[in-house]
Amino acid sequence: MTRDAAFKDPAPFTSDDYAARMAAAARTAADAGLAGLLIAPGPDLTHLTGYRPTAETERLTLLVLAPGQDPVLVVPALEAPDAAKAAGAAALTLRDWTDGTNPYSVTAPLLDPAGRFGVSDNTWALHLLGLQRELPQTSHAPLTDCLPMLRAVKDERELERLAAAGAAADAAYAQILHLPFADRRETDVAADLAALLRAHGHSQVDFTVVGSGPNGANPHHEAGDRVIRRGDMVVLDFGGLRFGYGSDISRTVHVGEPTAEEQRVHDIVREAQQAGVAAVRPGVSCQEVDRAARAVITEFGYGDRFIHRTGHGIGVTTHEPPYMVEGEEQPLVPGMCFSVEPGVYLPGRFGVRIEDIVTVTEDGGRRLNNAPRELAVVE
Repeated sequence: MTRDAAFKDPAPFTSDDYAARMAAAARTAADAGLAGLLIAPGPDLTHLTGYRPTAETERLTLLVLAPGQDPVLVVPALEAPDAAKAAGAAALTLRDWTDGTNPYSVTAPLLDPAGRFGVSDNTWALHLLGLQRELPQTSHAPLTDCLPMLRAVKDERELERLAAAGAAADAAYAQILHLPFADRRETDVAADLAALLRAHGHSQVDFTVVGSGPNGANPHHEAGDRVIRRGDMVVLDFGGLRFGYGSDISRTVHVGEPTAEEQRVHDIVREAQQAGVAAVRPGVSCQEVDRAARAVITEFGYGDRFIHRTGHGIGVTTHEPPYMVEGEEQPLVPGMCFSVEPGVYLPGRFGVRIEDIVTVTEDGGRRLNNAPRELAVVE
């Protein structure tokens, strides 16, 4: 399969797309009682403007969004030419500052001096404290607390990218099944997965979990030097970014024929995953997806071995709100995308996890991963 066999390259986002996102973010901030949003380099800035600075820097870069005023991106003068090339640059005003001047005094006039602002989670304390020195009457709240759903609802063009990323992950899984597992290290299989994701169009590989035998009982096991043996269950969990949007898929395979118990546990997790997906529809709370999957595993006596939430959102990052977890009462909305990934983990023995990305539709849910969910036998 070539890069374009499943999906053609999607059309790029336009400045109008970014203008609409910034306007919607400013309205949402106002509805939440905020004076505006302060967005530092990271996924929020990429989502809202298309600008991704090429290197992490201590120099202040900050998008200021406030109701009733045009978006302004404060940037170091030496990086302004790159910022001006961003896809969303035409929808905002660039305000640069030069080394030797105070960037916070440049930014302060853009802000309500007594306002409360939502701040992107990865904003450097250095910069937030600098702004507070200029405007001591302001207050701030992390976006995770005040606007957790800012990026949660995807438009059709974002869904197209997520579907393309999912199709690429499916293709990588189909190919890994034909490669050898037995007598190879976990890191060897992880390297194969990373190469396959890149071969199918991923620009970035974020993780390649390969948990063989007892290592599979650790949900976030990092592939190590353990040699995979015949008789091992192997949890595969891998993903990254394609066209700037995330993939994340988990499947569990067996090296040689499984035992009756191993097959049974896999069947239980598969049933739980189906129950979680079936629970997805508009208006249902996130926690109901978790409850649906967890109820199946609990019914079969493994409730205490399902030790993590059922899912997480995905978009320009592979983990973001919303979260499918008990206590999260956020209702599902068409366009939300998240994983459904129940698991059972038996310490010292093996683990099983099955994961797909699902998007909420007008009347239910749709999987963005379609790789087989049966327990595959590998060699």
